This record gives sequence, structure tokens and C-alpha cells, in this order.
Amino acid sequence: MSRKKVDILIENAVIEAVAAEGKALTHYEGIVVFVEFAVPGDVVDIRVTKKKKNHWEGFVSRMVKPSENRLEPFCPHFGVCGGCKWQPLPYEMQLAAKQQQVYDQLVRIGHLDIPEISPILGSEKTEYYRNKLEFTFSNRRWEKKPLEEGEAAQPGLGFHVGKYFDKVLDIEDCHLQADPSNAIRNFIRSYALEKGLSFYNIRENRGYLRNIIIRSTQTGNIMLIVVISDDDDPAKRERFLDSISKEFPQISSLYYVINSKLNDSISDLQPALYRGNDAIYEEMEGLHFKIGPKSFYQTNSRQAYRLYSVTREFAGLTGNEVVYDLYTGTGTIAQFVSGKASKVIGIEYVPEAIEDAVLNAANNGITNCEFFAGDMKDILTADFIGEHGKPDVIILDPPRAGIHPDVASVILETAPSRMVYVSCNPASQARDLAILSQKYTIEAVQPVDMFPHTQHVENVCKLKLKEK
Repeated sequence: MSRKKVDILIENAVIEAVAAEGKALTHYEGIVVFVEFAVPGDVVDIRVTKKKKNHWEGFVSRMVKPSENRLEPFCPHFGVCGGCKWQPLPYEMQLAAKQQQVYDQLVRIGHLDIPEISPILGSEKTEYYRNKLEFTFSNRRWEKKPLEEGEAAQPGLGFHVGKYFDKVLDIEDCHLQADPSNAIRNFIRSYALEKGLSFYNIRENRGYLRNIIIRSTQTGNIMLIVVISDDDDPAKRERFLDSISKEFPQISSLYYVINSKLNDSISDLQPALYRGNDAIYEEMEGLHFKIGPKSFYQTNSRQAYRLYSVTREFAGLTGNEVVYDLYTGTGTIAQFVSGKASKVIGIEYVPEAIEDAVLNAANNGITNCEFFAGDMKDILTADFIGEHGKPDVIILDPPRAGIHPDVASVILETAPSRMVYVSCNPASQARDLAILSQKYTIEAVQPVDMFPHTQHVENVCKLKLKEK
């Protein structure tokens, strides 16, 4: 049975507030209506496209009167590109919305008992703050209007567009990563078009060029990873990569990856170093962290330092504690706090990340960190803790899904005196904290903005074991 199409027009609606997932909201006859790309105070006409049990969803079909708070978007791709949806919203209002998001998830929805939330730490840079971007090739780029009969689809290199899995928005100028990111991408597109290199067709799994990944550091290192579908013609690949190297001698690490799979992930593939160094390095308080082609590193380097500083402060280390850093990644937090701990145990699922962590610790002259690779729920057992020592402090920095229930059970059984929970998803964090609150009180909450102009927020909670 086909679902009846919804097509309702709400005229002269006043946008009331910022909502979750980068949207804004208003009310119509007692129903909450969510829309994108709107700012509180806007007067708009809304075309409703979805009616759900507790709310409606739609889009702004006409701007009747813009809010006095509305800013002109700085990016020419705003409104089509799926990123940076909050560009029209003043940064102070963005921060207030993220602070409210943390409160809503922990208190209004999660019903947790928390102290007053500290003011969110805003990002010093609100443009060109990312150190990593990935761009996708497509043989059919997204167009603002349907193609005319007989008009050929054009290739593109940029970001995926919302619901269109097979199309990308061709990006000329992106405000997320500093130069030479834009120049590298635009040169590669021009070279590919000039030399007739085919762009990937995801529907048919064919086409030579698939992705490029650009990584950079505050120390001036640049890594480029080029993903191609095959290596049947090594001479073609070498001409391509040589042209990039010649045009951008500042690229210190140039890799390529052969990906013939039906998905874009390179986590299970082996990057091949074509030219330059095998890694780039970031620096933090005199520590140097190796970043390889598959390494995880916080994408806002400046804010990462503030995030880790809050984490170390909340840990309250005196130099005598055994610290477990769970979901350690490349061991950045573990090494950052190691100078104030007796011993740090880092656990991470990705073996390559642990290899980097071990190497980073050695290069930094750190001798009190040990790292282990494997599934957290399988490694963090009573036997493991018996062998490596009971933690006085546990630092949690899990992926968006949060921690596994088995991990929560081991933590509650181990009962360290203090914990610090770092999260990129306050919703899953609130769920986990509800479990941990059986034995712990939340003593401090500190949001950190890692991604300006988006709805995403990082949050750090300090936990203390309840007295018996």
C-alpha cells in the first residue's frame, strides 16, 4: 500500500528556536514543525513533507522576513552541501544551542542529577579549522535542476548530497580546511578532466578515481591519499601522482590506495606510500603524535588541546594513579596525561592505531604507557585488570554509539575512584551515565565545541565514586 504524499503549506510561520540535528522549529496548531536552514526570528512559509506521530517536517519554501539575527552564509555551497548548516546563525547562538543540547540530553531526557553545566568552550577558529577532509568523485554530479533531454551528466569532485547516495556536489571553495586543500582538490579535478581519467560510478562500480583524503597539521605537514579503483595501468597512476607532486611540492606524504570494493572505506585496505614521509606529525605540549593514512586524530587540532586539558584536569591526577584510557585511539589522551600518572593502560579496537600509539610513546620518551588492541568488551575483563592493576582513574572516549553494556558492568565491578567520560554524542553519553550512576555521582560537566557551524558537540563529564 503506497503512503499518501504530504503537501501542506504553512504561511507566515515564525521560527521559534534551534532544534536537534541542525534544524529549527516552530509550532502550527499545537504541532511541532521542524525545518532546516532557518534561524530563530525568521518569518517563513513552510512546505510540510512529512507528518509523524509527534511532529511534522518540512522545508522553507519562501523567506517572508529574515530574522534580525540572520547572517549571510559565507560559503557559496550553503543550502545544498550537507555540512555547516548553522552558517546563518551567529556563533554565540550556536554555542547556546549546543549548551542547551547537552542539558536536554543529560537532564530533560536523561533525568540525570548533574551540577550546573560549565559554559561551553567555543572554537578559536570557526573557519578552516579541520585537519582532515575526504572528497568523493562521481560520474554524475548533483545539479540544481534536472538535466534536459539529451544533456549529458557532468562529473564532480566534492561531498555527497543528502539523500542522493550516487551523486556529489562539485565543490570549488570549501571553508573547512586551510590552503592548499582547495587548490589540491581543484587541480586534481582539472587534471582528471584534461587527461580523461574516469570518475567513479557507484551504481555500476566502475570508474578510475574514487576519493581523495587531505590531512594537515598545525606544524605545516600535508598528507594526500588518492583512492583509485584499479592499478591495471601503473604508468597512468604514476603520471597522475607525479603531476600532483610537481604542482604541490609542499605535500610531505603522498599515498595511494587501490579500492575495488562496493564501499569507500579504506580501513581494511593497505595504503601504498608513493612519495615522501610515511606519516605527518602533530605537536601538543612538546609531545609529537604520528598520524598515518588510517590514524584517528581529533579533526580540530586547536580544540583537541582544550578537550584533552579538561580531561586531564577532571582526572585529578597526583602522579600516583593507575589510569585506564579506554578507546584510546592512537594514545593521544593516554600520553597527554601520562606525565601526571604512575601508569597508563590504553585499549583500542583498531590494531593500526595501537601501533601508532606504541611508536608515539617511544618517540616521546614515555615509558609508563602500555597499549592493547582488541574489542573492548573482550579485553577489559577481571583477569586483565588482575594482571595489569586496578585502575584508580578510568578515562572513557568511546565512539558515537557509546560503551557496550559488558564494559559498563566491568567498570562498575572494578569501581575506580574517579572517571572522566568524553563523548561526541550526549545522547549515548546520557544513557551510559544512567547506568554508571548506580555507583557514581557526576561532579562536573564541560561541553567543548569541536565543529563550528554544525549541531555537533563534544562533552566531558567528571565522575566520582559514591561513598558507601
